[in-house]
Amino acid sequence: MSTPAADPELLAAACRFAAEAGAVTLEWFRSGDLDLEHKGDGTPVTAADKASEARLRELIGAFAPEDTILGEEEGHSPGSGERRWIIDPIDGTKAFTRGVPLYSTLVAVEDEHGPAVGVIELPALGQRVFAGRGLGCFVVDVHGERQARVSDTSSIGEALLCTSGFGSWSANQVRAAHGSDALLRTWGDGYGYAMVATGVADAMVDPIVAEWDVAPMSVIIGEAGGRFTALSGEDGATHGSGLATNGRLHDQVVELLHS
Repeated sequence: MSTPAADPELLAAACRFAAEAGAVTLEWFRSGDLDLEHKGDGTPVTAADKASEARLRELIGAFAPEDTILGEEEGHSPGSGERRWIIDPIDGTKAFTRGVPLYSTLVAVEDEHGPAVGVIELPALGQRVFAGRGLGCFVVDVHGERQARVSDTSSIGEALLCTSGFGSWSANQVRAAHGSDALLRTWGDGYGYAMVATGVADAMVDPIVAEWDVAPMSVIIGEAGGRFTALSGEDGATHGSGLATNGRLHDQVVELLHS
């Protein structure tokens, strides 16, 4: 028996919630008053992160109070239902604090069948990439709404490969990528995955991630015709790394980064 499609109303709700939480971040973006702190692991957190996640939790709680929520800032809130929301109010906080408009608000939902819904909200760009299992992947921006599809690039030497930064790459991985003739750029975080889903980029590499950084990507990239795994090739968002490609290049990139 095939896995059923996600509930379209669930996808619509996730899009609404991501849009509202993204709008909250814009109240602080480039404001100069971020109330910046650093968490125990050294990563930054701002008043915008906290307010955006609080808004997401408020909206999800009103929509489905029985659902579990996992968020970057407030952690795990167990529920009695079968669904789980994984939220990241600002993916790319370092970019956000510098006034770079490529940060995103991420929302994912898992149901009893697995990953069901994924949303990448790009508030400062006015763009959203979203998908539901069996429902397709779409992008909406100033040009309207349209279906999102990955590229058809088949050679890594012709690929545009993105990453959130090369600081988490090993020296061997950097040398291998440089020697592949791929065009390397650091348009990273959720924006890099959005570019793969829409065919702008061919691959996105994240050697180190948390679950909330990549939870939406398996649905988004898969419904756009591509493939999302860990760098090892394992499926899922819980293996500590992320790799999204147009599918045609996937095995090539896995081999490249392990050569």
